[in-house]
Order: sequence, then structure tokens, then C-alpha cells
Amino acid sequence: MSSLSIAVRGTVASLDSRAAAVLFERGSASDPAVRDRTRRIIDRVRTEGDAALLALAREFDDAVMDSLEVPRTAWRTALDALPAALRRSLERAAANIQQVHEAFRPIPRETITADGVVIGRRPDPLARVGVYAPGGRAAYPSSLLMGVIPARVAGVGEVVVCSPPGRDGAPSAALMAAAELAGVDRLFAVGGAGAIAAMAYGTATIPAVDRIVGPGNAYVAEAKAQVSSVTAIDSPAGPSELLVIADALATPEIVARQLLAQAEHDPRAAVVLVSTSESLLQGVEEFLTERLPREPRVDVITAALSSRGALLLASSLEEAVAFANRWAPEHLLLAVRDGDLFLPSVRNAGTVFVGETASVAFGDYMSGANHVLPTGGLSRAYSGLSTLDFYRWTTWQRIDRVAATRLAEDVAVFAEAEGLPAHAASARQWQEETR
Repeated sequence: MSSLSIAVRGTVASLDSRAAAVLFERGSASDPAVRDRTRRIIDRVRTEGDAALLALAREFDDAVMDSLEVPRTAWRTALDALPAALRRSLERAAANIQQVHEAFRPIPRETITADGVVIGRRPDPLARVGVYAPGGRAAYPSSLLMGVIPARVAGVGEVVVCSPPGRDGAPSAALMAAAELAGVDRLFAVGGAGAIAAMAYGTATIPAVDRIVGPGNAYVAEAKAQVSSVTAIDSPAGPSELLVIADALATPEIVARQLLAQAEHDPRAAVVLVSTSESLLQGVEEFLTERLPREPRVDVITAALSSRGALLLASSLEEAVAFANRWAPEHLLLAVRDGDLFLPSVRNAGTVFVGETASVAFGDYMSGANHVLPTGGLSRAYSGLSTLDFYRWTTWQRIDRVAATRLAEDVAVFAEAEGLPAHAASARQWQEETR
């Protein structure tokens, strides 16, 4: 028996209540302490504005700053000083993200419901959006690109970014370089719940925005939830998730490395393998056991596997896909032969990787699809970030005089049934005008 600590082992069909709770109760709801502390930070920013943000930077980031805004000259300097290989990777990622999101931009449409009745709908870009880019112990220029570029493609008027400062009072050089590449309008060295509050309510320095997007820690997620009645947000997000469906033809090492890659994100990351092959499960477990001690982030991975990891046997690929639809993962990898045959059956996943060569890491950085995705089972109702998140829709209706007379009586009868006689009269007036 392997010494590898995995939270759940067994078959899909025989999961008991404990195992089901481990796998399915992974929502982003915070504990009361996080909620209360976040609420106090938001209230403090609303009351004290920039002064609160500067104080929070000293308290949480050990950064003493005179200004919250990072000057554009610093971004350009960071981009110019970036190692050539990293700059090339950022530029390639940015180009791919732009191409993908341009391909799926929505377009205006009209339809005719009856002679003389035209209904139209038009996507209008938001005036100003805020993108949160995580920082602190690790910086994520990839998340900045994923948030900013779709907004730019959508035609948003102004894009502002908040990211935690380092001890020098600025975000990381790679993140500032990404801001320059992506076309950010303003960059602020502000992190955590305070940044979300500032973008929602506005301060003397940071403008209020129409929508806030981007991943973050538990306090960022909670702050977004608390300000969602004031400004729109993207889907609630929590720790990273991966579900791999693999058949007997999958390569154990490839599958195992996918699990390791997502588990290293966070001690609370959820990584699950469902396979129709006992030998594949055994091979993956053997590779994990051998490889794990040599991973630089071994402590993080070990915590994730022991708390939210699972190795499950399915009786068929159909049963595995049905489980995936119930579990509703952030990332789903179909490491099976003819994965495209099963793709139409997948209903609930943030993004689907078809075939074992479609490494999730490619989607995290370079393929062009967005990596800001719903977690905690919320892919049942939410989608990954796209240009659609940066529009509001204007609907219009044209009804000519002839159509008005034809609609009048049915509308009036409907309105009277609902006890609204003034509605009925406003419809019937068009009948009277034609007499």
C-alpha cells in the first residue's frame, strides 16, 4: 500500500457521505472571521479613503508609500528591463488572448416578431472596469493579461488595475511590464479587500468602476461578494480545481504531472482523477509517490492532496462524465481516446482540455483562452471570463402604427387579467386612433 496521502479513494458509484462532503463541499463561502474582517476593511476604506489604503499597505504588505498610483514611466522601465525570454512569452500570450477574445465578440442583432415589430439588442462596452491582479508572495502577470485584454477587446473606455505592493511600494516588475503590454490606463499599488473596496466605492485617487474582475485570496473573494450590490463582479472564485478523466490509454506520468501542477497552486486546491482503468490509477499513484518529495512546493501539494485529492475508479467513461457534470470543475482534462466524442456531454466545467497533450498549464498561460474561471461547483451556472463580462446590453423595440393596432386588443386583455386597466387603455388607444 502506498504511503501517499490522498483524501478520497474508491469508486464513483460507492462514494460515502464523508467522501462526498470532502469532494463537493468546496464552495467559496468564507468563515465568519473572514467576513467580519473584510467588512471592517471595506468600511474603513469607505470612511478614510486613500489614508486607509496607505495604512493597510503598511500593515499587510510592509510597504511605506507616498502615493497609491504607479507612474507609467515605471511600467515602461519594467518592460524595457524584462529578460528577453520572459518578454517574448508575455507578448506571445497577449497576442493569443487578444486573438481568441476578438473571435468571440458579440454582435448586435435584430429580429422581427410580427409585421411591423422589430426587437434589437446591442452590446455596449462598459465605461470603466477594475482588474485585480494578485500579488504579495507571488505575482501573476498572467492574470493581469487575462483580465485587461478582453476588456480592451470589448472596447471598455478605461481599465484600471490594482495589485499589492512589494516592500518597495510597487507591484512586481513582471506585473508592471504586463500592464504596459496590455494597455492598462492606470495602475495602483493596492491589494486585498481594500483594493476591492476602493474600486467599488472610489477614493480621491482610485476611481469607482462599473465591474471588478480577477482572482484573489479569500479576503478578495469575500470583498467582491460584499460589494456586488454596488458594482458588478465576475464569478466568485476560490482555490484552483482540476478533474482529469482518463482511460487505459492515458499516460500515467502525464496525468500525474497535471495533478501536481494544479495542486501546487494552493493547500486548498482540489485535484481529482477519475479513470476507467485500475492500472492507470495505480501508475499515477506510483508516479506521485516517487515525484512528490522532489517538488519545490511539496508542502503545498501534500496539503492539497491530503485534503482535497481523489483517485476514483469509474465503470465507464459515461459514468465519469456524469460525475464531472455533478462536480462541476474549474478545469476538466479529457485524457481519453477520441475526447471530442465526449465533449458534447460535458455541461458543467469552467474550461475543457481535450486530449492529454492539452496541458492545463497551456491554458493558464499561453493558449489564449481565459484562465479566470468559476470554482466551487459554480461552473453549473457561471462561465469563464470573456468579452461578455465587459458589456451591458441595450435593447430596443420598433412598433409601427399598423402593428400597434394589431397588438392592442391582446395586450389589453392580458393587462386586464393582471388588474392593470391603465395598461389596457394605453394599448386600446391605438385602436381608437384608427377608427
